[in-house]
Amino acid sequence: MSSIADKAVREEVRLSELDIEAIEMFINFFKVIGLPKSVGEIYGLLFVATRPLSMEDLMERLQISLGAASQGLKLLRSVGAVKVVYAPGERRDHYVADLELSKFATSFIRDELKPRLERALQRVERMESLAEEMDPKERKVAFQRIDRLKHWMERGQKMMPWILKFLVT
Repeated sequence: MSSIADKAVREEVRLSELDIEAIEMFINFFKVIGLPKSVGEIYGLLFVATRPLSMEDLMERLQISLGAASQGLKLLRSVGAVKVVYAPGERRDHYVADLELSKFATSFIRDELKPRLERALQRVERMESLAEEMDPKERKVAFQRIDRLKHWMERGQKMMPWILKFLVT
């Protein structure tokens, strides 16, 4: 391929400033909730895309691997943040961002955050039983800290229905 053709290909896949801003914003957002960078990249690009994109389009424009694109799209589809749309004349699946982030947030809270909180509460209970076996001098401090954890967990549980209600309306 000639250097002019190489440049044309690079120009075609270059990200716009809008693309970059959206991608960076969603990378940071998804990072907060523990998702990989590639998930934020994919959703960010789809969010500002003016047309549906194939997985190959995403891989090329974001310079990500097949595995990262496949896993990212699978996760985003599973939580309702991305959907497959029909592209006339194309055999490959094409994707668009679902702009209702409340669906994603609700799904994430229900399927990820709530179970993690429940597992954390089980750990706190186990910590209490382990603290019972400690030397009495150390037990007091351990229970103070465990009580603090329980307080945080209880507040989180109390906020969960409110957050879900807020997102649905």
